[in-house]
Amino acid sequence: MRTSRSRSTVLAATGAAVFALSLTACGGGGSDTKSAGAETPETTVSVGASRGADGDAAKAAASNGSSGAGQGADATKASASGGKQGAAAAPACTTKDVTLSAARHGGPPYTHIVLTAKNKSGRSCTMTGFPEIQFLESHKQNVPSVAKSKPAAPVVLKAGAPAYALVKVSDGGVDENNEPVSAFSVTLQGGGGMAAVRAPGSGGIAVDPAKSLTGYWTYELRNGADEF
Repeated sequence: MRTSRSRSTVLAATGAAVFALSLTACGGGGSDTKSAGAETPETTVSVGASRGADGDAAKAAASNGSSGAGQGADATKASASGGKQGAAAAPACTTKDVTLSAARHGGPPYTHIVLTAKNKSGRSCTMTGFPEIQFLESHKQNVPSVAKSKPAAPVVLKAGAPAYALVKVSDGGVDENNEPVSAFSVTLQGGGGMAAVRAPGSGGIAVDPAKSLTGYWTYELRNGADEF
């Protein structure tokens, strides 16, 4: 009887242990299931984040492309602006940079002459404003300029290029107080210095100081703006 009871006790204890292990195993399985269930949303979020990142990357790439295009356009504008600034920044032409000459303009009564300044310096320079002219020793004031002949932008001469200025010397009347001029002085604005220019013709030109006018330096003489 004792042996039978002992076996029953052992069997009962063994069954209880097995049942406990079974519960433990089931509890562990439940934990694993919950963990797997928790990992699934995390994986989904991770994929979603990855897609979102890809979308953001695409947006960023598009933004960068747009920004790059904008920068390219800005660079083009900057380049163009830099070219204009470079042209405008060319130093003022001096009497050492250009050859000054005068010629009659039109036919009798030869009321105008044309000044030509040709760049001989081998580099670009700017013809600033208008020529400051003094025809006679007895009249030290400069010949007045004509505002309507002023060009819209500075006249930048490349090497070998000319600029022109139309100059009125008289009205062409016989009753004017004309004086003969065989040479006259021209001062270039912007610190360009002064030079003596020979008047055209063997007998020079007849100048009425009260009627004299000068236009601005331009690339070419223009009808209308240079008519005075």
